[in-house]
Amino acid sequence: MDTLRLVIDYASAFVLPAIIVGFPLYGMIRKVRVYEEFVEGAKEGFNVAVMIIPYLIAILFAIGMFRASGALEFLTNGLRPILGAVGIPAEIVPMGIIRPLTGSGSAAIVLDMIGVYGEDSILVKMAATMFGSTETTFYVIAVYFGAVNIRKTRHAVPAGLIADIFAMFVAVYVVLLLFG
Repeated sequence: MDTLRLVIDYASAFVLPAIIVGFPLYGMIRKVRVYEEFVEGAKEGFNVAVMIIPYLIAILFAIGMFRASGALEFLTNGLRPILGAVGIPAEIVPMGIIRPLTGSGSAAIVLDMIGVYGEDSILVKMAATMFGSTETTFYVIAVYFGAVNIRKTRHAVPAGLIADIFAMFVAVYVVLLLFG
């Protein structure tokens, strides 16, 4: 296990520099005007950001109501026995529930957990791994599908939720494997 951890530590030191240097270098090799393309993409990004503001406000309001109503606490306590049977701590349930809804809400949950359990606790490592390995499925669907006026999401919601649930379980077990 120590060898795997050592390999991961060494590999992670090179990933970000490789990306930062690799993409522009690849663009230059392909004779793409990298800076100009970046600026053009930034302009488009600003326009998209303005278009999604109403959807963003709606989803953040709904999440605030969910947390303030006590429904999140009720659901966490209800799932505690089931999750305990499969080795998943109930303390990370709020992360599993909020993450498919919003990135900022799930970041707030990780910060709350850091305050309660400390930044080196296994629960915080599980929540942080979930944060990095799952998607804000409902947020993406509400914002991006709404921005382009797609009303029928068909298989996007079930596929996204299945991927999120699988990633959450894997995040817990990988953290237990590496740090447990």
